[in-house]
Amino acid sequence: MGIFSNILSKLGFGTAQAAETATSATQAAPETTPAPTAISVVDVTGQLEAMAAKHPEKLNWKTSIVDLLKLLGLDSSLAVRKELATELGCPAEKMGDSAQMNMWLHKTVLKKLADNGGNIPADLL
Repeated sequence: MGIFSNILSKLGFGTAQAAETATSATQAAPETTPAPTAISVVDVTGQLEAMAAKHPEKLNWKTSIVDLLKLLGLDSSLAVRKELATELGCPAEKMGDSAQMNMWLHKTVLKKLADNGGNIPADLL
């Protein structure tokens, strides 16, 4: 499982959808096609703010990929961030500069969370 998959899992992505799909498949009669189920929206911002309120450190997850990973209880080391950046397709020119890579990574992770049904405010994208 990739690092981004771990992020999705920590935020509860896919759990409700998988259960809904399994339920729909078992309840559907052979002659009927189940209606497509909408992707459920995950309240990413609400979850992260709740986690931040309980966290012993003051973490700025809205701008820092390191703090975002820490808040989720994931390894935030440079090696892991480089692995995540590679997984998400970070441009080579940004990989050599950790500050540029971190900024790219933070924006990309939030965008991908939104692409997967997470509610991310426009000002964070």
